[in-house]
Amino acid sequence: MEKNWVKIYKSTNFYQSEIVKQMLLQHNITAVLLNKQDSSYRSFGNVEVYVHQEDFDHAIELLILNQIEL
Repeated sequence: MEKNWVKIYKSTNFYQSEIVKQMLLQHNITAVLLNKQDSSYRSFGNVEVYVHQEDFDHAIELLILNQIEL
């Protein structure tokens, strides 16, 4: 992964992380998922959402406005 990416969200629920990513994309914020879950046991590990450092403040505001727990 290139530099200047900041973790904005993490969850053990893949689908919740995907919803957060899609919400950010709808607001023109580039976001990527990093899946750190175990391939055999999905209950171990997290799925993390990253945004560019310059989009961090706007992304946090969107998460708060949409009442997504940080």
